[in-house]
Amino acid sequence: YDVPSDRRRTKLAHLLEDFGVRVQFSVFEGRLSDEDLERLRARVTKLIKPEEDQVRVYRICAECERKIELFGEGEVTVDPEVYVV
Repeated sequence: YDVPSDRRRTKLAHLLEDFGVRVQFSVFEGRLSDEDLERLRARVTKLIKPEEDQVRVYRICAECERKIELFGEGEVTVDPEVYVV
């Protein structure tokens, strides 16, 4: 995500912690059911200002997940469905 407002950015980070694990300052990974993804969309949509903020959700397919490489500190999330936010 990219949110210029400190207040909205902090609120967004707390919101995303309800759905996943922070792996970098503005990157979260999490397993989401279809229902959870819809809940995430609804909450993010209510929080952000689309004319100023940007939030991206990347779906990672199973084949792509097997090819994830990590260099340095941290762990690769090993789950059947992973969304990077």
